[in-house]
Amino acid sequence: MRIDTLGVQAFIAIADHGAFGRAAASLHITQAALSRRLQNLEGFLGVKLVERTTRSVSLSRIGRDFLPQARRLLTDLASALTEIRETGKAMRGDVTIACVPTVGVHYLPRIVQRYAAQHPRNRLRILDHSSTGVAAAVLTREAEFGINMEAGSHPELASVPLMRDRLVLVCRDDHPLAGRRRLAWKQLEPYPVILPGPESGNRPHLDIAFERHGVKLQAFYEVQRSSTAVGMVAKGVGVAIVPALAVQRDAYPRLRITPLVDPVIARSLVLVSRVQAQLAPAAQALYDLIRKGA
Repeated sequence: MRIDTLGVQAFIAIADHGAFGRAAASLHITQAALSRRLQNLEGFLGVKLVERTTRSVSLSRIGRDFLPQARRLLTDLASALTEIRETGKAMRGDVTIACVPTVGVHYLPRIVQRYAAQHPRNRLRILDHSSTGVAAAVLTREAEFGINMEAGSHPELASVPLMRDRLVLVCRDDHPLAGRRRLAWKQLEPYPVILPGPESGNRPHLDIAFERHGVKLQAFYEVQRSSTAVGMVAKGVGVAIVPALAVQRDAYPRLRITPLVDPVIARSLVLVSRVQAQLAPAAQALYDLIRKGA
């Protein structure tokens, strides 16, 4: 249903000023334009709101009953528009983003802290999904934008490079490989290794590199989440290959992280959003903070 706000505004001005000329002047329009606005409103409603003679202007009974409602309508509309405008200027509002789980371990918390300090009234909802889940959440508008692993391009998604996250070896301090400054992948072949499972977005990076460089690891365990692999290593189950961002050093003081070389394998993280999407001001503020690296 179309709301004729101009007609309502004209009707209130006529009621307030008691004359078409003064009402038109108060709205800075011509008297003819004022008459057209009132006629359009009355035509839409199917009733006469104003009774006009050559000497006087008065409201009809329906017009008198409608006047308080008309005032409330414009007042409520003005309040709503002001609130939206001030919310936009202050970058206030709730924000939902999606991200691969490892981003939430080290990288995202410090950015969230800074965002909360700058926008203390904004609530943030973080959906930690697999890489396919992040893309789906953005595409379905469940999340305004996401942090994902770089993959094949999607026609409805735009991506901006964010950072590189290197895959590393995690072992406990009592493991034979602990204390090495760096390790070649082939040096891991004698040991049972915890690897990302087939559903993990990290697995394709490994499979391609292993085939290219002839690396054959003993995959005794496969897990979908890097946090599970890190927890297993902390209990002495074995060693694990995980992204560097996945390891909380303070949470597991006995863990040792060793860079892997020959080859160096890393994944690219990107900011993803819908093509030509206009982010809400609160979401745009967080997007810009992440893009700048906080």
